[in-house]
Amino acid sequence: MRSSKLNRFAVFSKQRWIVLFAIAVLWWNYSGLSVLAAPQNTQPNTAIQPYLERVKSQITEFTLDNGLKFIVLENHEAPVISFVTYANVGGVDEPDGQTGVAHFLEHLAFKGTKRIGTTNYRAEAKLLDQLDALFAQIKQARESQDEAKLAQLTEEFVATQSAASKYVEQNKYGEIVDTAGGVGLNAATSADYTNYFYSFPANKLELWMSLESERFLEPVFREFYAEKQVILEERRLRTDNSPIGKMIEEFLDTAYTTHPYKRPVIGYAEDINNLTRDNVKQFFQTYYAPNNLTMAIAGDVDPQEVKQLAQTYFGRFQSQPQPSAVAKVEPPQAETREVTVNFPSQPWYLEGYHIPSLSHPDYPVYEVISQLLSSGRTSRLYQSLVEEKQVALSAQGFSGFPGDKYPNLMLVYALTSPGTSIDQLATAMRAEIERLKTEPVQPMELERVKTQLKAGLLRTLDSNMGMAQILAEYEAKTGSWRNIFEELVKLATITPEDIQRVAQQTFTAENRTIGRLLPPS
Repeated sequence: MRSSKLNRFAVFSKQRWIVLFAIAVLWWNYSGLSVLAAPQNTQPNTAIQPYLERVKSQITEFTLDNGLKFIVLENHEAPVISFVTYANVGGVDEPDGQTGVAHFLEHLAFKGTKRIGTTNYRAEAKLLDQLDALFAQIKQARESQDEAKLAQLTEEFVATQSAASKYVEQNKYGEIVDTAGGVGLNAATSADYTNYFYSFPANKLELWMSLESERFLEPVFREFYAEKQVILEERRLRTDNSPIGKMIEEFLDTAYTTHPYKRPVIGYAEDINNLTRDNVKQFFQTYYAPNNLTMAIAGDVDPQEVKQLAQTYFGRFQSQPQPSAVAKVEPPQAETREVTVNFPSQPWYLEGYHIPSLSHPDYPVYEVISQLLSSGRTSRLYQSLVEEKQVALSAQGFSGFPGDKYPNLMLVYALTSPGTSIDQLATAMRAEIERLKTEPVQPMELERVKTQLKAGLLRTLDSNMGMAQILAEYEAKTGSWRNIFEELVKLATITPEDIQRVAQQTFTAENRTIGRLLPPS
């Protein structure tokens, strides 16, 4: 019962501003006030501020002695609780030669523990160790081109794997969750983080504490080699046999020269093939330290009960040194970079521009720019490229690509319409980007974008789970979940002058990376 999200176009990053407005509107719902009757003034210190303060008053936090952080949001509207385990580790943290290990670990986290998912762990463990030894021998035989030895070892490996599988209780963790009324059991790996989440009835708080603490206290990475084939197939579907997947991988490799944002989160095929169970264990021991985890709980809970149970179950985790952050820094780009990928596909055109990280004061401006360019049918890209000039079938733009914990990219891309050349599309797109630099955005258009963000909230994120996700993300990425509220204030104060200033700094030829996806000649 697991799922690994696309390492591109992450949902929670793209919809951050929708989530920010969720805080205010959800509280209107909680307090019994009508959303339609709520004040429409979005100035930071007027009508909306009391609602934000009341939401903050419903959030409590505590940190265990081992460094594990808990954030609790009370909402007694329904007897349901949503849980998020946020591991502050993603594709950027992987050692060279081990790309894909964070995503691999996410898959294996659903395989169980010494007590969950096995009928006889002691017997199973011996076979798992034998598989690791056989894998190392197979690798040596392959390198030495000893075909006879390779055939013998492969046969022995298959037999041992079959024997180990007899002790496995498939999807036992998911079965326990389902039986207890849990829903939405899932996970996601991105460049910046890995998170695990699901919801339970309110009376199952202690069961979640037991299950979640156990799977990260003593996980068993069983079915490792079988899961490796699943991940390799996933890569083939997403990247090797996908036009846009192939394009994105090549595009990032071109836009970045140094920072690990250049690498695919799913990993390179060669690295995935060579990963060992020991690689995963070491990665887990380093980055799944309690002081690198954040637990967010939202719903019908008593914070004091949460704290007592957390000390009982998660207090068992041993303190560890804080994992090191990524040290590599991407140097400033000095000239336009270009990459062309030939693949059977309708042509696509992409432009990427380096921008600062989420913690930068100007980051909210980039979020607004992305909304101006691609917030639905009234957006600039849609109106110009799709409706008026008819050079594109679709056009989008967003910041935070492929993550936003570190300096990242604003990506703008479009699919050509039949009979349109890439050059025609590029010219039309560039014209809209240049407008941001030369023409101040009209106040009415800016307010429309902010209104659309509010409306997007009501359509997509009226949930405890959404709140838990964003609280954990901001705590880990910015140092405090309170920065959500600060950024909401910043959003309200963004002016046309801010947008023009940031656009002039960012949308330059030397800061541009161009990608072209073209059918083979």
